[in-house]
Amino acid sequence: MEFQSRVIRYGDNINTDVIIPARYLNTSDSGELALHCMEDLDSEFQEKLKSRKMIAGGKNFGCGSSREHAPLAILASGVSCVIAISFSRIFYRNAFNIGLPILECARAGEINDGDELFVDVTSGKIKNLTQNTEYDTAPYPDFMQEIVTCGGLIGYLKNQK
Repeated sequence: MEFQSRVIRYGDNINTDVIIPARYLNTSDSGELALHCMEDLDSEFQEKLKSRKMIAGGKNFGCGSSREHAPLAILASGVSCVIAISFSRIFYRNAFNIGLPILECARAGEINDGDELFVDVTSGKIKNLTQNTEYDTAPYPDFMQEIVTCGGLIGYLKNQK
């Protein structure tokens, strides 16, 4: 899996309440969730998505409640992957369950808003084309790559038959 895009940058402790505000949790329609993704944190998020398809964050991305709506809203928004220094464990699990590629990278704090990245999930390499630097991250084990490729855990399980 490879992705290339400019980045929307956020800081530490981006919680699920700002990823998708609680007032929208009465729907599981991914298109509807996408329309409201990040709206309380970044009123320009929808506009930024026209030219940027990756999110970079700091420590503890996805903290807060365990709502699966948060990674679903990000994925449905058209974001190809999220890179952060660290993720909340429940967000990490929920992201894989719905097929959202996420990468933990100790040097994610060096990524600036608007940087162009090339990400190779298979090798665990992130190239910052803007800064001409490269970051290492742990590549996904094969079974986790397959889960993401299949669109999440349900697709993976269906594919095992």
